[in-house]
Amino acid sequence: MYILGIETSCDETGVAIYHSKQGLIQHGLYSQIAMHNKYGGIVPELASRDHIRKLIPLIDECLHKSHLNKSDIQGIAYTAGPGLIGALLVGAATAKSLAWTWGIPAIGIHHMEGHLLAPMLEESPPDFPFVALLVSGGHTLLVEVTDIGQYQLLGESLDDAAGEAFDKVAKMLGLAYPGGPLLSKLAEQGQAGRFTFPRPMTDRPGLDFSFSGLKTFAMNTLSASQKTPQDKADIARAFQQATAETLAIKCKRALKQTGLKRLIVAGGVSANTQIRQTLTKMANKEGAEIFFPRPEFCTDNGAMIAYAGCQHLLTQQSETLSINAKPRWPIDELYQTPKVNQLSSPANKR
Repeated sequence: MYILGIETSCDETGVAIYHSKQGLIQHGLYSQIAMHNKYGGIVPELASRDHIRKLIPLIDECLHKSHLNKSDIQGIAYTAGPGLIGALLVGAATAKSLAWTWGIPAIGIHHMEGHLLAPMLEESPPDFPFVALLVSGGHTLLVEVTDIGQYQLLGESLDDAAGEAFDKVAKMLGLAYPGGPLLSKLAEQGQAGRFTFPRPMTDRPGLDFSFSGLKTFAMNTLSASQKTPQDKADIARAFQQATAETLAIKCKRALKQTGLKRLIVAGGVSANTQIRQTLTKMANKEGAEIFFPRPEFCTDNGAMIAYAGCQHLLTQQSETLSINAKPRWPIDELYQTPKVNQLSSPANKR
């Protein structure tokens, strides 16, 4: 079964083709970073219009590179939410139009479920069950995963997500958009131990997160400094270290609470080197396995949506041709799907 995946939740147009037995066949991505950079952040209307311009050509390109015809596609998966409503509508409308034209089913996928399942695209995917830490620009979640479609929310951010805090602190430090990767690069020049930032909500029970106060602490520290390049580098390092250690503390708690020994970390922030190292060190100390998607599948992409869609379509799930887009969609509102056997994960084509 060949599945076409479409991702248009924010500022990246992602398309992929996944086969239920052969694995990932082809994927393509167009990033809007250069367009939004001059505005210092994402402009939703511009994002939507750019998806319109890029989506169909990207689908044609993936089909061509895969040596497939539209008649070979047997299902379409698209990101139904959460995300920017205009951007989501572009993907949803395109998916439903193609599904109607080609006479095949289409199914909407939760964006964070796509991230959660991204490590399944690797040659050595994790087995179920596991704890998933999802860290992105808009979400920070801890989820207990029993199987595909069977998720229990353990904790979430009560204010700013980790990635959002990274971008806001980066902006304070005078870094360009997107600030997260630039802050990480600046942190490499920082002096360890000069500033000590709090580890928010780790002095109390529970698995929820809060990064707003950490962002404020960074702002106050910057205001009290001389704002020299070294000051900024030291602040970046302290902020990043505090964020990484906060995530590690919460993940350790989640593993102990669930009794599981398997952790997957996904989402855009999971590409951060410091966070990967800190979480890996924690997992090793706890005797737990840890899994990350490759960097290109940490950020938004069509491959994760195609994979998730394939799993759901194999259980005969379907939906009407009405347009389905949910800008807000808590992951714990996902319905429980029938238990399915995990597909073998062949070596993915590059």
